[in-house]
Amino acid sequence: MAAMASSSSNFFFIFFLVLCLKITAKKTYIVQMKHQDKPLSFETHRDWHSSSLQSLTDSPPESLLYSYTEAFNGFAASLNEEQAESLSKSESILGVYEDTVYTLHTTRSPQFLGLDADLGLWATGGSTQASEDVIIGVLDTGVWPESKSFDDSGMPEIPSKWRGECESGPDFGPKFCNKKLIGARSFSKGYRMAIGGGINKKPKEIDSPRDKDGHGTHTASTVAGSHVANASLLGYASGIARGMATRARVAAYKVCWETGCFGSDILAGMDRAIRDGVDVLSVSLGGRLAPYYRDTIALGAFAAVEKGIFVSCSAGNSGPTKATLANVAPWIMTVGAGTLDRDFPAYAVLGNKIRYNGVSLYSGRGIGKKPVGLVYNKDNNTFGNLCLPGSLKPASVRGKVVVCDRGTNARVEKGGVVRDAGGVGMILANTADSGEELVADSHLLPAVAVGRKTGDLIRKYAQSNPNPTAKLVFGGTVLNVRPSPVVAAFSSRGPNMVTPQILKPDVIGPGVNILAAWSEAIGPTGLVKDTRRTKFNIVSGTSMSCPHISGLAALLKAAHPNWSPSAIKSALMTTAYTRDNTNSSLRDAADGSLSNPWVHGAGHVDPQKALSPGLIYDITTKQYISFLCSLGYTIDQVKTIVKRPNITCSKRFKDPGELNYPSFSVLFGDKRVVRYTRELTNVGPAQSIYKVAVDGPSSVGISVRPRALVFRHVGEKKRYTVSFVAKRKRRGSTVRSEYGSIVWGNAQHQVKSPLSFSWTFL
Repeated sequence: MAAMASSSSNFFFIFFLVLCLKITAKKTYIVQMKHQDKPLSFETHRDWHSSSLQSLTDSPPESLLYSYTEAFNGFAASLNEEQAESLSKSESILGVYEDTVYTLHTTRSPQFLGLDADLGLWATGGSTQASEDVIIGVLDTGVWPESKSFDDSGMPEIPSKWRGECESGPDFGPKFCNKKLIGARSFSKGYRMAIGGGINKKPKEIDSPRDKDGHGTHTASTVAGSHVANASLLGYASGIARGMATRARVAAYKVCWETGCFGSDILAGMDRAIRDGVDVLSVSLGGRLAPYYRDTIALGAFAAVEKGIFVSCSAGNSGPTKATLANVAPWIMTVGAGTLDRDFPAYAVLGNKIRYNGVSLYSGRGIGKKPVGLVYNKDNNTFGNLCLPGSLKPASVRGKVVVCDRGTNARVEKGGVVRDAGGVGMILANTADSGEELVADSHLLPAVAVGRKTGDLIRKYAQSNPNPTAKLVFGGTVLNVRPSPVVAAFSSRGPNMVTPQILKPDVIGPGVNILAAWSEAIGPTGLVKDTRRTKFNIVSGTSMSCPHISGLAALLKAAHPNWSPSAIKSALMTTAYTRDNTNSSLRDAADGSLSNPWVHGAGHVDPQKALSPGLIYDITTKQYISFLCSLGYTIDQVKTIVKRPNITCSKRFKDPGELNYPSFSVLFGDKRVVRYTRELTNVGPAQSIYKVAVDGPSSVGISVRPRALVFRHVGEKKRYTVSFVAKRKRRGSTVRSEYGSIVWGNAQHQVKSPLSFSWTFL
């Protein structure tokens, strides 16, 4: 009995301890205020936020982390669960949400896109010079300001509209900014709260805009880096490195740290960027899907777009699995990734004299011309096939080339594991998850990456031959690769799981093996053990494709300063192409099959054509509100996004797909007929006539009325209605999605919208 009593008292003590910890443990919460409720007695919203926080929760003043006024109506605060619950009951508060963490989506591309300095409309049409007035804000890991990509030679004075600054820090200050890199700020309070110890505790990572990761420098130089001659990664991709909008200005907002990018910091960065006066926001990060009123990036982006700021975001790197997209709000440009016409070939030559093709960015000493032993450790107990840390036995791999299956840990880490165990080389072999996609890496030892089919043959040889051998050969840089572009297997795919009636991604852009500036605080692999330092790096991801589109948007903004963000998006989407450089339909690197709009959206961007799209699909804030009201959100939830007090949802779409979007995602469900009306605005010449052409599957009847549109004036708007009729399907049919297109065309312009059809929602 005594033992039982002791056990019982221990249980209650532990329960009480956990309860106390739950009550006292503090987290970051984002608090949505009713903006219009601010009493006149408070001079600023920050004063009101601070007073509300203290009066409702008895929190000290330092609990207020951020006060938002532009991107969001509210504040971020350090609270325990009880305090957060108390705040949520206040009449002046719309909602209290726990902070969320987001992750990063990690020379040849300007020429590939038709932006060669000596060719095309961009060099002669005035937009290059006009882009000097365009400011691009980059939310990322900061910036390495010493990079030549941020050289300001020949740049005029900073635009007078700029209200930002270059923050001072232990390793940063105003002297590091110039007429190219015109601003740099950091936001770390959410990060510091998340790692413990509060905002007053000194974090491991120095609190400054300086980039210690490389990702932010890479994206910032991709979007608007200056020309840099003789750029390369250890000899690979040698040539001139330049951004998309070489004369535009860059402002860096560091919102990402060692453990991720926290929503409160992202919102603070967006809030500040809007106040500073940016024209474009480039955001190469994302998180879990959530309703738009709970999505930090979507909230900040809506406020930015409402103020005329174009927002481009990465789609995510979770392909080839379906329904893996991030950043799907219709006011955001959601960007997938494709390949360039450049490659870095490498070869694995086996002892049976068969040479297999792969890729690599290895640049050190090779393993020699003579074959060495080859080993594949397929042992389910040790996971040696994955080359995880500690999984390889030195006795079995010393002096050999090791076959490592791709997956679970970083590709470059696998090479480090092989090297530490005594191996002299690595063949990184894809599995079913990564398919045939090849991503080149700057490995720590001689290494070649191969596709799944090749990998299977090499694995079979290594396991069946009594004395398997191999040698590795590196082929440098090769241009004019065909076919290209190909959609990257890692690029996240649709359908859009938040609003299936909005087709996402919007477009794809260059995102595989992209050369751009790099932080000299870290090696090209990003591994601690990588002591190499380089001014440029070659990286892949939708993080890389996003700034390409951000830079193109800046050029379009310069060429057409009166265009809205949705007009710029429309121009990029309706002029995108869906055929590669062999004049075949775009393919998917995952398995070599034909791609589709759930994979590539409207297609691959074509900046030359986007400059003069002929017609655009424009969207007003009122239309976005009607869209949001059609989603079943409460009035308060819509107000969270729109930040207006007089929202009533008296006007709402019957179907979210009624939004004037440049693409169509038709979800039949239990309906047989879906009908949408779209409005086109003429941005081409007066007296223009367009006729419609429709391409669709046999399972859907498509009719458009009228069949021709006559625009007598520039800026004139015309509507058309398209009806989609699902035909009866055969019993037992498994078809769940099909695709097509609607094109309004004449001799000068082809304005194309992709179509997707679904009978069931996944």
